[in-house]
Amino acid sequence: MDAIIKSTSTRARVERLEARLTPAQKSLIEHAAALQGRSVTDFVLASVQDAAMKTIDDHQRISLSVRDGRAFVEALITPTPVSASLQESLQQVGL
Repeated sequence: MDAIIKSTSTRARVERLEARLTPAQKSLIEHAAALQGRSVTDFVLASVQDAAMKTIDDHQRISLSVRDGRAFVEALITPTPVSASLQESLQQVGL
């Protein structure tokens, strides 16, 4: 994800994103941008990009957890048979 951030900051911005705001929302965003010493555009882009990356990261974590959990349960339900060579090795060490 860092590569996306770096590559987009050095390239010319050609895409456009529009949003309609209430006066209170606009004022809030302008105030927050000013506190960080950024333009409203930079503040909004950084905030939206951070939120997008967090959402993607959270989704991937949940997906991996569910997938890994299913694989674990499947391995418990239908374990892979122990090979003859492994059985032999276990017998040699007394297990």
